[in-house]
Amino acid sequence: MKHLFNSIPLFFLLVTAVSNGQNHPNPGYWQQHVDYKMNVTVDVKKYQYSGNQELVYTNNSPDTLKKVYFHLFPNAFQPGSAMDIRLQTISDPDKRMVRKFMKEKKEVKESRISTLKPDEIGFLNVFNLKQNGKLVVSKVEGTILEVTLNEVILPKSKTVFSLDFTGQVPLQIRRSGRNSEEGIALSMTQWYPKMAEFDFEGWQADPYIAREFHGVWGNFDVKITIDKDYTIGGTGYLQNKNEIGKGYEDAGVEVVYPKKTKTLTWHFYAPNVHDFAWGADKEYVHDKIIGENNVELHFFYKNKTENIENWKKMQPKTAELLAFYNKHVGAYPYKQYSVVQGGDGGMEYAMCTLITGNRSYGSLVGVTAHEFAHSWFQHILATNEAKHCWMDEGFTSYISNLAMNEIMPPKEPESPFADAYKNYVYLANSGKEQPLTNHADRFDLNMAYGIAAYSKGEVFLAQLAHVIGEENLEKTIKKYYSDFKFTHPTPNDIKRTAEKITGANLDWYLNEWAQTTNTIDYAIKEVQSNETQTKVTIERKGRMPMPIDIIVEYTDGSKDYFYVPNSLLRWEKPNPYPNLKRTVLPSWDWAYPTFSFQINKQKSEIKAIDCNPNGLLADVKPDDNKVTLN
Repeated sequence: MKHLFNSIPLFFLLVTAVSNGQNHPNPGYWQQHVDYKMNVTVDVKKYQYSGNQELVYTNNSPDTLKKVYFHLFPNAFQPGSAMDIRLQTISDPDKRMVRKFMKEKKEVKESRISTLKPDEIGFLNVFNLKQNGKLVVSKVEGTILEVTLNEVILPKSKTVFSLDFTGQVPLQIRRSGRNSEEGIALSMTQWYPKMAEFDFEGWQADPYIAREFHGVWGNFDVKITIDKDYTIGGTGYLQNKNEIGKGYEDAGVEVVYPKKTKTLTWHFYAPNVHDFAWGADKEYVHDKIIGENNVELHFFYKNKTENIENWKKMQPKTAELLAFYNKHVGAYPYKQYSVVQGGDGGMEYAMCTLITGNRSYGSLVGVTAHEFAHSWFQHILATNEAKHCWMDEGFTSYISNLAMNEIMPPKEPESPFADAYKNYVYLANSGKEQPLTNHADRFDLNMAYGIAAYSKGEVFLAQLAHVIGEENLEKTIKKYYSDFKFTHPTPNDIKRTAEKITGANLDWYLNEWAQTTNTIDYAIKEVQSNETQTKVTIERKGRMPMPIDIIVEYTDGSKDYFYVPNSLLRWEKPNPYPNLKRTVLPSWDWAYPTFSFQINKQKSEIKAIDCNPNGLLADVKPDDNKVTLN
């Protein structure tokens, strides 16, 4: 059953957008701004579209700009493109984008892009490009359009660009594309000429190889004209609900039915976002429920019997996810979010996600939990994913796994971060790890990128709870969101937030975890006893120093907690075991390979000693973390 989008007055949206802009605690911070107006017409038979675009670009930087750059993402879906060559040369290409066959008794992998025909490729052509009404010189290199300006853009000034464009939706699905395996006609993501970001590090005009993004904040006013039998779900608020026709009578709206027309125009407005995406299909079911703070949650999915039950059951869980993220991160600032069946897996966009829908109930909730969480960590806290992929994917994985643990707890209790730790330890021991500072596009292996971005990024936060305590971590996440929403925070910003919350020094933690491949490896090296005391020696085998928690269990069933601060931390965390007596030992300086302390009991009275009792220490060889004595 179809329900109605909420039509939000443009004035309210503009006020909201302005109030959220440039909210950043660092003195001297600036960010660019661009407002889009687009009119697009879609030819559903040819899978092509054409349109025009007007952009009002504001240069808030201290620099004078002589050039600007646009992303033309669909051009990646052409034989010989950087994406195509990457598929052909990387040893573990994305399975969705290659076909396998036997040739001379050997398995051969072939890029699906390499065999696309002219009417199957993706393309995006820009013409009639003007600045302030005058044609400008531009050139295309792959997925990047470089524009040489007629008039420089001075600091604190605006310019207006206008252009026409034509595009073709590729047959190969990689986030965007047509006629997915599940029968979704159009997955329209990375589909329009998109202004590249210019920030404090300069232009971020990376070629597209199906990896990560960085975008300019702005307001999107988009009109899409398409065959009247199609339903659209995606970014933004629908402005002309009374003109859409069939399926909207039940919303209490007086519908103006179009006469003798084969198309309808959908008018969307999205305030203060950095992307715009949508899906379209003839067979979409459209449901709506109301979540916390009167946020409308929309669901667009294929009208198939095997899907409907799971999609219906998933909807109240989405409302629970909204409430969880509001509580543990911060309030969702928009009044709409859409879960749209489409794409080739799950991918986040402003105010919506496109996900594959032929899933089990648990999988459907799980992918929605992850992609919805991206709204906070990528579409509100918009880090440069290309350079800091782990801050988006990792932090999203952390909070979504916490959410799933609460709303759909597993049958057997397990740490919600267990898989992330296992994946990271595997990568660290594989010899194929690269630092998190590596550009997302340039990891040697997709496997190494995936574990680094998702798992090692997740462990960064989970392990930070070991360093500063769980309550301080939750305060840090909330403060980070509150201070940096609608900006582009960097790794230093999450670190400084944690330092301000606690008073701890954490530069060493960020440096070791994100900028090196140094590992954590501690071992209980020796346990010696005399008549009255037992001496315990712990060895640091890995390069990365950490504060250490030690639980000593005695044969009578009692336990003691010993805390070894890291001298680089210059701080002591709160006692995570309030029911245990804690002994704070002298700080362990990183230069010393071993650390010893005394227990006022004989060895015969000690049952076990564990230097990683809660498992939050990402020790790459954990078998020697614990010794059993009696």
